[in-house]
Amino acid sequence: MTAPSDVIRAMFAHHLWATRALVDRLESLSGAELDTAIPGTYGGMLVTLTHLVDADGRYLQRLEDPTPPPYEERDGAPLAELRRDLDEHERRWGDALDRLEAGTLHARIAGRDDYPDTDDAEVLLLLQAIHHGNDHRTQICSTLGALALEVPDLDGWEFWTSTHPA
Repeated sequence: MTAPSDVIRAMFAHHLWATRALVDRLESLSGAELDTAIPGTYGGMLVTLTHLVDADGRYLQRLEDPTPPPYEERDGAPLAELRRDLDEHERRWGDALDRLEAGTLHARIAGRDDYPDTDDAEVLLLLQAIHHGNDHRTQICSTLGALALEVPDLDGWEFWTSTHPA
């Protein structure tokens, strides 16, 4: 029988798998292709992927600290560095989900001008990580398609078949 914790763990496993698949796909592109942005997207593909990975790091940090220090947005990190960040995030997301399952994960976000104080913010942070990742991965895939380049299949079916062999 599937437990609720199995579902959220699968969601984060997909989140990390799909982002790694994009790193794999982008490794074969030229610098000019990586810098390509189409209207309606965050920016160039490498900048968008860096933003996605960095935001995950901030969500993870906010699970621990309600008032993290200000951050500086990176313009585009090397793909090898983003891959290392993802490996670290996988460990940290696993730790956070262990704590969620144990009932010991509690996050609070100290309010700022653009949002209020939020107690029990762990649900918000987990939800935002999944949504944010899907949003920006889709933007990168849209850019690949607009360039008539191969677009990786990042959906749940592909994740499931690639991680659960028959």
